[in-house]
Amino acid sequence: MLEQDEDGLAIPAHDVADWRLRVFDLYQRVRAAASPREGHDLWRRERDVLFGTHPASAVVPADRTAFRGLHTAPYDAGFRFELPLLADGAGQERPVRTGTDGVVPFVRIGTFDVPGLGRLAAWRHAGYGGGVFVPFRDATAGRPDGTYGAGRYLVDTIKGAYLGARTDPTGVAVYTLDFNFAYNPSCAYNEAWACPLPGPENRLAAEIPVGELYPPLER
Repeated sequence: MLEQDEDGLAIPAHDVADWRLRVFDLYQRVRAAASPREGHDLWRRERDVLFGTHPASAVVPADRTAFRGLHTAPYDAGFRFELPLLADGAGQERPVRTGTDGVVPFVRIGTFDVPGLGRLAAWRHAGYGGGVFVPFRDATAGRPDGTYGAGRYLVDTIKGAYLGARTDPTGVAVYTLDFNFAYNPSCAYNEAWACPLPGPENRLAAEIPVGELYPPLER
């Protein structure tokens, strides 16, 4: 959404473009890693560099001075899934109001039934970029030493956050959903940013204590 610094001023477009290119490149290298755990190690290291040094980082300059890294849980293979995108709920429309970008339109493209965790809606941005967007909020949200109270992102292909998909023999799309790569929206670091947040179709009663945690920065 609208990228701003701590004073609410727009970040230069060339810095935002460079950030996006670096993130897309990072996820390409994660997908090519020898194992999910090695990909996760790479993801953690490279995101620490980006958030701590890049001019388009959502971490405000005052916090970058003492930046030691993002607060991310160790890898747990039990939270990685290969799941079909079911047609349930497809076509549902959800307009999401944001503080700076107005109403952002999303259309549901289906549902993931995650074993032991619950069901998550998958969305397509109906305004620009298209792609797949899967936010979620779980039972750890808002707890002390838990996760960001407003929820996290699992997949956002417009921003490059994507671990891959394949088509099974019946023609159904099967996605890699790995909650170890769940990350905070930019508004977790800087309230000047506008972030679409999980609606009721993307709230889970289960605890998901992996991925990026909150407070978001290591101290």
